[in-house]
Amino acid sequence: MFPKDFLWGGAIAANQAEGAYLEGGKGLSIADVLPVGEKRIGKVKLELKKGEFYPSHEAIDFYHRFEEDIEMLAELGLKCFRTSIAWSRIFPNGDEQEPNEEGLIFYDRLFDKLKSKGIEPVVTLSHFETPLHLVTKYGGWSNRKLIEYFDRYSKVVFARYKDQVKYWMTFNEINHTHTIPFLAAAIDITDIRDEREKLQTLYQASHNMFVASAKAVLNGKAVNSDNQIGCMLSLSPIYAATCNPNDVFESYQLRRRSLLYSDVQLRGEYPKYFSRITKENKLELLIEPEDLQIIKEGTCDFLGFSFYRSSLHESGMKILGNTGGLLGKKNPYLEETEWGWPIDPLALRYVCNELTDRYQKPLFIVENGIGVRDALDVKGNIFDKDRMGYLKDHVVAMAEAIKDGSDILGYTWWGPIDIVSAGTGEMEKRYGFIYVDKQNDGSGSLTRKKKASFNYYKQIIQTNGEKIDFTDYLGEV
Repeated sequence: MFPKDFLWGGAIAANQAEGAYLEGGKGLSIADVLPVGEKRIGKVKLELKKGEFYPSHEAIDFYHRFEEDIEMLAELGLKCFRTSIAWSRIFPNGDEQEPNEEGLIFYDRLFDKLKSKGIEPVVTLSHFETPLHLVTKYGGWSNRKLIEYFDRYSKVVFARYKDQVKYWMTFNEINHTHTIPFLAAAIDITDIRDEREKLQTLYQASHNMFVASAKAVLNGKAVNSDNQIGCMLSLSPIYAATCNPNDVFESYQLRRRSLLYSDVQLRGEYPKYFSRITKENKLELLIEPEDLQIIKEGTCDFLGFSFYRSSLHESGMKILGNTGGLLGKKNPYLEETEWGWPIDPLALRYVCNELTDRYQKPLFIVENGIGVRDALDVKGNIFDKDRMGYLKDHVVAMAEAIKDGSDILGYTWWGPIDIVSAGTGEMEKRYGFIYVDKQNDGSGSLTRKKKASFNYYKQIIQTNGEKIDFTDYLGEV
């Protein structure tokens, strides 16, 4: 069913797990000014406010507890572990000439611990963690200066970890530049009312990140030609709400808005349909003569993507999105989580086929999971049936996609241990197989505890996806 070297794993992000937000010489990142609450990724605030609770500042204290956490992940049987390097640990402001050695040492220790347990690190260079200084001084990725700073950063980390890390990704969910631009591109467009100016800012930032990504690929290959360097997008499918041709075609256009990002990073050039976007919106992007050649030479080896849900689009509706993907109409054929995310495992098979047909390159499912509100029974056990059911259905869908011909490198569940929610800052929207005693207000002991799903995922990994029944785990941990 699954290849014998399939990378079963788990995924987190530094800003959602590490904490220690100013320890070891680290500077502030954009994540560090996001408070808890549903509106945290709405109106941008570029400074800390007294009396406000910022979940990333402590998170689950992975910075101090990673050794014990990795011991548990090794017991779980993970073959790989996806995390990010916090850019502001390495360059606290982002524009320094020399890196912060204490930050580099932390990731030396982290990657060494993973390797000692036979767990392959899968590392994202930029996961919603742009140094805040690069926003307040330069305006984020709409400024070409960030290409230079990211180039310096990537050279440092590729050289430092050339013997520890093989699998890399450049930018996390880069296509979210349209829906959550502050997280994805470190740009604030909340006060821009002119549609042309808004698109100009979004696509200039996107272009600059394309160049930075391609340069990073070239840097990584120069250090170690065996490095596998991917791009990463949020690629949950978009269904037309009806068979009305307007619904169908507008859904297709909306899909291409995301696939533009993988087209450029995997094919090495802008697709022809982008010419119409720039012409009709009178966009005047600053593209230096060497940019297109760099993009052509620095294509990615694989397509990493997140998948949580599908969306349903009707022509003319307002286009909104959050960290799970695009928001659309309610789909009457699908159940939803408490947070309104449709559960659609068949869509995972759908998107794997779609991407295979389009690119003929390896895929890596680097985020998939379900956030639920876990309940402890009287003995303190957590029998998380909904999480196990979700996992089972998506493993089945992934297996079918492989039978369909998709070349899938691996699967990293988001996240194997409870972490801070990117979208809301909550702790009680839990994804993990490992429970962390921390609540939305920051209270809690941070004690770790296995849920029933821990042993279920362990079974899946041990049998390489062959044994997927979870009835044995409904009454014991």
